[in-house]
Amino acid sequence: MRPLIAIPARFSASASALRYAAEVSARALVEAVWRAGGEPATIHPAGDDVAGRLARFDGLLLPGGGDVAPHRYGAADTHEDVYDVDDEQDAFDLALARHALAAGLPTLAVCRGLQVVNVALGGTLEQDMGGPEGGHRHVVHPVSLRPGSLLEQVAGTQKVEASCFHHQRVDRLGGGLSPAAYAAAGTVEALEHDGPPGWFTAVQWHPEDTAHRDPAQQALFDALVRESGHDGSHDPRRRP
Repeated sequence: MRPLIAIPARFSASASALRYAAEVSARALVEAVWRAGGEPATIHPAGDDVAGRLARFDGLLLPGGGDVAPHRYGAADTHEDVYDVDDEQDAFDLALARHALAAGLPTLAVCRGLQVVNVALGGTLEQDMGGPEGGHRHVVHPVSLRPGSLLEQVAGTQKVEASCFHHQRVDRLGGGLSPAAYAAAGTVEALEHDGPPGWFTAVQWHPEDTAHRDPAQQALFDALVRESGHDGSHDPRRRP
């Protein structure tokens, strides 16, 4: 059976062919999980029993989306370019990140997902990188992977072409996190954890954008699914 990968839905004001507001997952993202041999499952971002809901899943993918509310990381003010903040989405994603890391559930975090993990572990974000000229919106650029990092091992290379769409970045690192990749200007483009009980990596870019033609990007999804299907030792359902 294909490992079951949980992907929290993103709220959308509208979607083609639907008559109502929607909860969606990016098609490129679910296709990358499917190509890797996983069964992508979009989950509704609500409810308090995060541990119980994740118990049926083999892995977690925290996707991109709108900005995390600045008050979540202690900011007193909100930059004018902060967008699509949703408190319900924030609360759910933060709870997912904390539980998955503590339980050792294999986890891949993408773009907003990386920022969620950083905030969940006590880190902060730079709310805006400097307007349209400073942000990494609609940009494909080289990113250098830290030698010896898990990310380098997974991608099989020390440099990738990363498809980015973000205007925020890591400021102060969350507890136990370390940079695994940098852009040329020094922006942290990936994070790893020094000691979670399970497989985890986070990238600031969108690997799903080019995974269909770039093996280094598809390798991230392959690794998530492979680790999710490994002997089951990560599975919270099998813990004493």
